[in-house]
Amino acid sequence: MPRHLNQNRYALCIDNGGYPESLEVRKVYVLLPDERAAVNNYVRVIDETEEDYLYPAKYFVMIDVPKQAAEAMLGHGTPLHPSVR
Repeated sequence: MPRHLNQNRYALCIDNGGYPESLEVRKVYVLLPDERAAVNNYVRVIDETEEDYLYPAKYFVMIDVPKQAAEAMLGHGTPLHPSVR
């Protein structure tokens, strides 16, 4: 099933690149759509600073999250970041 641009995607961090203040290993992050970044093997995530930044895609494993879990992670429909809608 193809993903729609407005559908949230999630990734599990497997490497923080030596910056634990920005990324936590074994934590699930919301991915923001960024086709230009993807072409260069980067992903845009909302990190621990609560801002969106580009990180190497190799720092993450993309995961599918059940709807109920996604709602819980996003605060029952309230996005973590204004650009996640």
